[in-house]
Amino acid sequence: MAGGGKHSNASALKKKSSTVPQHEEENPLAIVVQPDKDAPIISSYNDRIRPLLDAVDKLRHLMITREGIQLPTIVVVGDQSSGKSSVLESLAGINLPRGQGICTRVPLIMRLQHKSIPQPELFLEFNGKVVNTDEEHVSEAINLATDEIAGLGKGISNTPLTLEVRKNGVPDLTMVDLPGITRVPVHGQPENIYDQIREIIMEYITPEESIILNVLSATVDFTTCESIRMSQMVDKTGERTLAVVTKSDKAPEGLVEKVTADDVNIGLGYVCVRNRIGEESYEEARVEEARLFESHPMLSKIDKSIVGVPVLAQRLVQIQAASIARNLPAIVKSINEKLNLNVAELKRMPNKMSSLSEAMTAFMQIIGLAKESLRKILLRGEFDEYPDEQKMHCTARLVEMLNQYSDELQRNSGSNPAKNFLMEEIMVLEETKGIGLPNFLPRSSFLTLLQKKMNGISSIPISFAEKVWNYVEEVVISVIMQHSDNYYQLQLSFRRAGHNLIAKMKDQSVNWVMEIVEMEKLTDYTCNPEYLSEWNKLMAQQDSFMNDVLTNEERPSIVMLEGFGEIEVEKLREYSHVLQQAFDMKMRMTAYWKIVLKRLVDCMALHLLLSVGNLVNKEFEIEIVNELMGPGGGIERMLEESPSVAAKRLKINKSIELLKKSKEIVAKIMDKIGSFSD
Repeated sequence: MAGGGKHSNASALKKKSSTVPQHEEENPLAIVVQPDKDAPIISSYNDRIRPLLDAVDKLRHLMITREGIQLPTIVVVGDQSSGKSSVLESLAGINLPRGQGICTRVPLIMRLQHKSIPQPELFLEFNGKVVNTDEEHVSEAINLATDEIAGLGKGISNTPLTLEVRKNGVPDLTMVDLPGITRVPVHGQPENIYDQIREIIMEYITPEESIILNVLSATVDFTTCESIRMSQMVDKTGERTLAVVTKSDKAPEGLVEKVTADDVNIGLGYVCVRNRIGEESYEEARVEEARLFESHPMLSKIDKSIVGVPVLAQRLVQIQAASIARNLPAIVKSINEKLNLNVAELKRMPNKMSSLSEAMTAFMQIIGLAKESLRKILLRGEFDEYPDEQKMHCTARLVEMLNQYSDELQRNSGSNPAKNFLMEEIMVLEETKGIGLPNFLPRSSFLTLLQKKMNGISSIPISFAEKVWNYVEEVVISVIMQHSDNYYQLQLSFRRAGHNLIAKMKDQSVNWVMEIVEMEKLTDYTCNPEYLSEWNKLMAQQDSFMNDVLTNEERPSIVMLEGFGEIEVEKLREYSHVLQQAFDMKMRMTAYWKIVLKRLVDCMALHLLLSVGNLVNKEFEIEIVNELMGPGGGIERMLEESPSVAAKRLKINKSIELLKKSKEIVAKIMDKIGSFSD
């Protein structure tokens, strides 16, 4: 123990320890615990602490830890051959399995209960059954039970085995003995035996409610013990770690200094013991232990408040009582909170339906909720139901897709406008010329160019319409599946109805787009004044351009034209007879094409708003109802409960049942505590 603080703590403990009553002198483990200032509910052990421990043991038996509620537990850990089994034998007064290698292969929950009965009562609980045994055969019974749990051989298991010992004079304790730590697997053990043991130990000692009883051999350097390293990982201050030092008689040299210096930070202090040797009875072993620490030249220097198995038993009882008293209010609170959560979760689950009218009501609720969700995300731009799912922020995604569609139309409407300037127009004029007055612009030539340009982009609106409806289909199916999550038997029908609905809407949109494209190819028309304004602006450059190409004596090879850039004009001089017509037609097409592209985007946007609105407000409900109410639709299948929902309901009901039983247990003990205070 470190410094004077530890010594004074030990002295205080010594003062709190009472003497053994005369009528129980024959058993040195018979202990009476006086009131502890850290646990004010303790005033007499048998009447007041035993019920607390029984309550915790009942909760442990119910496996309440599976609900995430941790219980105050004394967890016994130690390196292999540290004397862990000997300590537990001394506390329980029974023989535990011995042998080479790992003796404890499963977590052994030892429930020691002081009872004034003529013969001890011992029994094991595991795998849902109870096996009675006695002191003579308990070791063999533990081995048989361990083999059944962990299998024959030397492997380990995390499935616990409970040993209950009801015996006169034993301390009232519940401890969990864990496999001894070994790094090197022996024959028959898995190669990762250390990792398996470490995982079990860390699971038990990590909860803040666990008290760690670290068994250390006096023959080793404490700082090298693996059990110390593990306990320090979860209890850095050592405030919930008690160390018991075994084999004190084997290595007495320097032991006083080791437990005084406390190099490994044991917050609850040390207790040094001498375990039974050979054929000694447990009573004889206690006498020899007392003599050793009284008369040995080195061991007699250790403070008597930290030596001997009786002192260890008393310390454990006190620590256990204080821990239970300290943690019980939090346990009660956790049980109530988890019970309320489970009851609320059960109420949120769909009721099991027993009639078609109930099924119809639930069906219409699904449709109503799904429609409202679709209105929010597809029409109103509200996404409070899906704050973190950007895919479901539909109005924003549709705007992005529309902008991408507009950009794609612009990119595919022609590459470099200055490349082969006027040559396409000239070729069309040459091929559409006829007998008539000169310098007239044939309308057929303009329509030929327009149709060619429309053919170049005609696939883009169609692809865009398909892309939008594919996205809308994902959204619609996702919403339907979410609102029908509890009715798996209908989800296939809902999915099929959604798919059919979107396919129909997609076909309508594609047909509409194809009509729009055909209309644009059919004729040239707009009432938009921007057409004439843009055409006049472009035509204002005609005279200057014609002069540079045809009459300029310098005959420049490149002419700058606003809106088109640098134009190579050498080849154009060969077509002087149609150059003016070609320029006029180019400028008309440039001005009109801007109108066409805007019209394709604007009409598409309006069409989508109308179609999506019709989908949500009218077509959605009609399609779903026709699918499920028509021949073979199967609305009656809603009366069946899905396996996942049934399993969830069963799990919640089991949790509620367990938590209710736990609540009754803690309510009774809290009532007793209340009566004590009275």
